[in-house]
Amino acid sequence: MTITYYILITIITYAGMEGVTWFVHKYVMHGFLWVLHEDHHQPRYQHVFEKNDAFFVIGAIPSIALFYFGVHPELNYKFFIGLGILFYGITYFMVHDVLIHQRFKWFKNTKNSYLIGLRKAHKIHHKHLGKEDGECFGMLNVPKKYFKKPFSIK
Repeated sequence: MTITYYILITIITYAGMEGVTWFVHKYVMHGFLWVLHEDHHQPRYQHVFEKNDAFFVIGAIPSIALFYFGVHPELNYKFFIGLGILFYGITYFMVHDVLIHQRFKWFKNTKNSYLIGLRKAHKIHHKHLGKEDGECFGMLNVPKKYFKKPFSIK
């Protein structure tokens, strides 16, 4: 296989993870594993970690397994699928935990309209404290309406 093929696999996996994220968020996190996600929808949690953080570990398991099986017996496409999942996981952490929820104060005063739109869509998602009636389950691909009007995030 050529390096171009492996790069393409990584990019396609990364892009596909948005659909996986939407599905898991809507039907798993707001479904049968609500018990782990519920504390994330409560007004400002007081702990460094929340039960919802278990999803980072759950999400890392396929990537780790693919890395392992992607180098045994020799480097193969599975490694690059795992790499795409890892890159999406890093993006998820940076966007969700750093930018949106400000668990780390690295990008507190962004003026980027796309990033502000992501924050607005997620804020709308969190206006629902229960698992029903949710909206905006994706992370990077959110409805265009959140990018149209100026929005102040406090």
